[in-house]
Amino acid sequence: MLSRSPRPAAPRPPAPMRVVELDLDGPDGEVLAFGPAPYGRASGRPGAPPTAERAPAADVVFALVRLRGLPVATVVCRVPPGRRAADAVAVAARARLAGRGAPAAPPHGDLPRTSVVVATREGADGLPRTLDSLIAQDHPDYEIVVVDSAPVTTATRDLVENKYGGLRTVRVRYVGEPVPGLAVAHNRGVTVADGAVLAFTDDDVVADPRWLTALTAPFADDPRLGCTTGLTLPARLGTPAQILPESRDGFVKEFTPRTYDPLRPPAGRPLFPFAAGSFGTGANMAFRAGVLRGLGGFDPATGAGTPARGGDDVYAFVSVLAAGYRLRCTPQALVWHHRETWRDLTGQAYGHGAGLTAALTALMVRRPGLLPAMLRRLPAGLAHARAVTASREAGTGGAHGAGEYPWPRHLSRLERRGMVAGPLGYLRARLRLRGSELPEVRVP
Repeated sequence: MLSRSPRPAAPRPPAPMRVVELDLDGPDGEVLAFGPAPYGRASGRPGAPPTAERAPAADVVFALVRLRGLPVATVVCRVPPGRRAADAVAVAARARLAGRGAPAAPPHGDLPRTSVVVATREGADGLPRTLDSLIAQDHPDYEIVVVDSAPVTTATRDLVENKYGGLRTVRVRYVGEPVPGLAVAHNRGVTVADGAVLAFTDDDVVADPRWLTALTAPFADDPRLGCTTGLTLPARLGTPAQILPESRDGFVKEFTPRTYDPLRPPAGRPLFPFAAGSFGTGANMAFRAGVLRGLGGFDPATGAGTPARGGDDVYAFVSVLAAGYRLRCTPQALVWHHRETWRDLTGQAYGHGAGLTAALTALMVRRPGLLPAMLRRLPAGLAHARAVTASREAGTGGAHGAGEYPWPRHLSRLERRGMVAGPLGYLRARLRLRGSELPEVRVP
């Protein structure tokens, strides 16, 4: 009997990395605060005095760098044995910021009334951390809408109504949605929300206190803006499942805002506007309410919880751009997100591929006028995708301060399998939804 080849083992990372925050008084200024990122923080918010902690052994640190509270950079550095981590990270941060002036908080007009939609499914255990961070936002006028997707128990309802229902500072509402699927839950939130801007995040993130202000301020200054996205940072970097995606995408993050305009397509983007991952993620996005409702909301046959496995955010981003609106990436609007297991990562790799092609299928089905543009971009897009995959597997983009960490080939294969399965998954999801009473998204 022929023996089966063993399944590839999860690769061993060069070293775990601590995730911290550093606040400086200026590009070459003194340390104002230093401490663990939100998921590693027992209590309190950024702003504690610098710790005197010394590294007992060589230690690799990933740090978000702030200048007087404003996020401006990320750095990775090794802390020598016996040295204060705050000192080592500050040296690396000052080198990264050398030659820069001290940034000012971006000006904005009156912030629009905003509704934050958080979809969850039996997530009552982790949801309080997310809601607590949303309640602490510095935005002056917003509400929080928790959409319970296909609930089995009353745990989420009990949590929201008993712990958060009576707050005087922020209105927190519970809404149940019997039909499963992330896009369906988001659409339910769209139908009940009263904000001029609709922001979306996941039930397992921690939002920076300035997240909502940074994410929604651009809408006050640009009437053609239809969507904004923010930056999602890793909350923990201790396991292969946590380190790999960051190594693949690069630990050094770009903090310069960028606006995508369909009237001025960006150079060097052969897939624009059908690119996946270029614009942001569903864990950190906001839309002008009238624009999103005018487009019919999210496609209910996409997203987690459906056979499509994902793609609801890609569908919405491309729809906004195809309708002639701008999309702005605003890195100062940041949230912290984490994953725990290797199974989470393999599922994400497959779901990423499936969600992409499911979203493209949804666009062809619901917006057939986009098909010629998609077909024109296909050859260049495939070549670009092959080049990116080869670079990731070779580890040429994966240096993270402790050696290179290539993207495993079997994860690339899983992603390709997902891409093949995505269109069928989308069609299966549409069939499942037949006869369901779905939220009707429409312009009031």
